[in-house]
Amino acid sequence: MVAPLLLGLQLLLALVPAALSQGQELQVEPDSRATVLSIGDGDTIRVQQGPRRVTIRLACIDAPELDQAPDGARAHRYLQTRLKIGATVTLRPQTVDRFGRTVAEVISDINLGLAMVEDGEAFAFRRYLVSCDAGEYLAAEDRAMRSRFGVWQVPGGITRPWDFRRSRSRR
Repeated sequence: MVAPLLLGLQLLLALVPAALSQGQELQVEPDSRATVLSIGDGDTIRVQQGPRRVTIRLACIDAPELDQAPDGARAHRYLQTRLKIGATVTLRPQTVDRFGRTVAEVISDINLGLAMVEDGEAFAFRRYLVSCDAGEYLAAEDRAMRSRFGVWQVPGGITRPWDFRRSRSRR
């Protein structure tokens, strides 16, 4: 009797990684579908899922900030070209960030975060790769770096978005 209950609990925990973060619950179900409402920047979108509107932070990546000219605007435009308003996407939620956004891999015909890294429009966000296929993201970043795509046009790449945000918060 206890073994089936424990097995069920383990399965549930495996299906919903990091269901709670900072006291907030995931707003979307695993591998659920949603409709794109808007593109916020290079790594944030808004979706409609049933009656709810949810802000999604693309998991596994960090795109340049909009203030990181011209790379932030380019990442935003890139995401707009790859993800049309009204498109249906599949969400693979991982957690909720400190701003209340659901952090999820976003899949259309492709994994959008992985495509952004592959094309040099975002960095693999090493700090948060634990719930992703880290090897796949790091290999995509390496290919973009060797090809000098996007953020890698400058030797060594541009200032990383996490460093850019940190330097602005110290002011």
